Amino acid sequence: MSKQTFSTPTLRKIATFGYLGLLGFMPLWLLVLSPSEALSPTLALVMFVLPLLFPLKGILQGNPYTFAWANFIVLIYFLHSLTTLWVSDGETLYALIELLLANLMFFPGAYYSKYRGQELGLKIRKLKDDLKDEREAFETKDNS
Repeated sequence: MSKQTFSTPTLRKIATFGYLGLLGFMPLWLLVLSPSEALSPTLALVMFVLPLLFPLKGILQGNPYTFAWANFIVLIYFLHSLTTLWVSDGETLYALIELLLANLMFFPGAYYSKYRGQELGLKIRKLKDDLKDEREAFETKDNS
């Protein structure tokens, strides 16, 4: 097992900061700093803020499973920031802020979910173990 560089509470704080930063920055960018001419304000909020609301409760509670699956949502913001950096010269600073916040949520969140899950004794079962348990249950049922 590798040596843990940051404590689990520190990883949680960094990831939560990145998450809350995205949650605050995205509407600020899309509605105030640089409103889109192509998207209505409602559509911009639905596309870029609503996905962040799904993991809100679990993130604030420090649930390691929430941090793990919320990283799939963060990929939206990675792609959006990288696409904006590629195609839009006028919004480079905003895209870099979004990319920074997404990174602050993604990497510490992944490590937090790993280390906190280990501390709690949680693990993801392997498919072969699930199949073995099902086979044993089926065989026990057949024998009775």
